Amino acid sequence: MKAIIFCFSGTGNTKKIAKLWADEFEREGVETTLFDVTGDMQELPDPNDFDKVGFAYPIHAFNAPHIMLDLAKKLVKAKDKKEYFILKSSGEPLKLNNISSYKFSHILRRKGYALSSEYHYVMPYNMIFRHTADFATKMWSAASRLAPIEAREYLGGKIHKLAYIPFGNVIAFIMRIEHPAMRVNGRIFKIDENKCVKCGKCVKACPMQNIKLENGKFTFGGDCLMCARCSFNCPTDAFNIALLNGWRVNGKYDLNYAGEPEKNAHKRYCRRSYAKYFENAQKKIESYREKDEK
Repeated sequence: MKAIIFCFSGTGNTKKIAKLWADEFEREGVETTLFDVTGDMQELPDPNDFDKVGFAYPIHAFNAPHIMLDLAKKLVKAKDKKEYFILKSSGEPLKLNNISSYKFSHILRRKGYALSSEYHYVMPYNMIFRHTADFATKMWSAASRLAPIEAREYLGGKIHKLAYIPFGNVIAFIMRIEHPAMRVNGRIFKIDENKCVKCGKCVKACPMQNIKLENGKFTFGGDCLMCARCSFNCPTDAFNIALLNGWRVNGKYDLNYAGEPEKNAHKRYCRRSYAKYFENAQKKIESYREKDEK
């Protein structure tokens, strides 16, 4: 059996989840390809060549990133109503995130693909605000234990659906203003020349090849996804991401933090939603642990 997971990941959260699934598939004897989605879509694998097909992406403004919509449009038509699954990540467990797959799935449905199961994992923000190290570690602990369980469930034929959101298509349509807006916003990024060391990491990291460094000068094109890969990973925090600079988060998280809880200025933010997410994750993890012990 062969599987493929088409994965777009901004700063690495979604790829971590996709790799957990890929590793579990391999342990179950399924040869798995983890395909990185970039702006270059000249040679895409044919999903019809695989027994299991998945798509993984971070949620952008309650939608799939426009690079994933482009991917859906470019894939070949499905044979025999090809089934697929979705893995997606976001910084908060709001049910409204369920609508993020509606447009993506609509495009694939018109090409003969059928959504089988869908999974949502909470991972630390790379935009809006920075989660504390202990809370980020809690997110990763839950996801890293839950993802392998759900990968095995999927291989075993269990269907996993997310709750339908009334008027979700309308809300998603309105929120997709983010796609053209970020193309414009990306053109007016600025670099702090006093901080920048011209390492070129942002140029190499950009999935859309939207950043160029020539003769010591940066230029930005009109294809920005606002994945934050450039600003998040800048070693000197030299980026100004224009209209969203107040939401900028810089630097990798310590996902194995074992120190004292840090002061959390956002402890009331989506408090009930986080509590419910972690409670449900723990129940599922414990139920499978009990089955394994028996």
